[in-house]
Amino acid sequence: MSDWPLNETYRSTSGEVRWGSLGEAGLPPVVLLHGTPFSSYVWRGIARSLAHRHQVFFWDMPGYGASDMAEGQDVSLAAQGGVFTGLLAHWGLDEPVVVAHDFGGAVALRAHLLHGARYRRLALVDPVALAPWGSPFFRLVGRHAPVFEQLPPALHRALVREYVSSASSPGLHPRTLERLVEPWLGDAGQPAFYRQIAQADQRYTDEIEGIYGTIGLPVLICWGADDTWIPPARGRELAALVPGARLHLIPGAGHLVQEDAPAELTAALLDFLG
Repeated sequence: MSDWPLNETYRSTSGEVRWGSLGEAGLPPVVLLHGTPFSSYVWRGIARSLAHRHQVFFWDMPGYGASDMAEGQDVSLAAQGGVFTGLLAHWGLDEPVVVAHDFGGAVALRAHLLHGARYRRLALVDPVALAPWGSPFFRLVGRHAPVFEQLPPALHRALVREYVSSASSPGLHPRTLERLVEPWLGDAGQPAFYRQIAQADQRYTDEIEGIYGTIGLPVLICWGADDTWIPPARGRELAALVPGARLHLIPGAGHLVQEDAPAELTAALLDFLG
């Protein structure tokens, strides 16, 4: 991934994390969190735009993208929240702006509400935050992960391609689709794909859903109006639970807003960063 280099490493409790940054040191910091089954690669265009005014940090969570993938690895929401809190300390960031997508939204919320991570502002993009979550396919795979791990590589590749493709409303560019699928292939990637689904447990959002009302910082919630993974109605519910939260629907975008409507999402984030 020479066009999206993650040149730095951080040794976490769940394995080695690969990370990178753009923008001049000393500019206001912004941290980007990806969702599942993606990687920081989905933030590439938006990160470069934000880097004109901010120092932008991005990372692949353990078990995702270029970071460690290993048998027995804990890649649950509980583990990722702790890893993110440690990573913020490693970067020396006291109160950055945090922008988090999908599963990354739950990671950011858990780090803030349970681990004491402090943010200046928080932007959530189609986050996993409210029960119930997980599509029928997601739940099926979670119950039978060891069976799916044994799929022939060609069938596994086709399954992942179809699943990732369904996150976009207008459709992904073929090269982008290949880049998002690539980490989940091979001897390490195939079991890692099913491992992260098997460990996705709703109890980790149930633990914090009741305390969203205690969030005391500016919150922007962006949502793809055509999201079929998590319907926009969840965005309205979440905005009603978080004091002062503002909901911004993005027409024509599915769940993967960064790919479907990058200009619109960037404009909303720049306005929020203000």
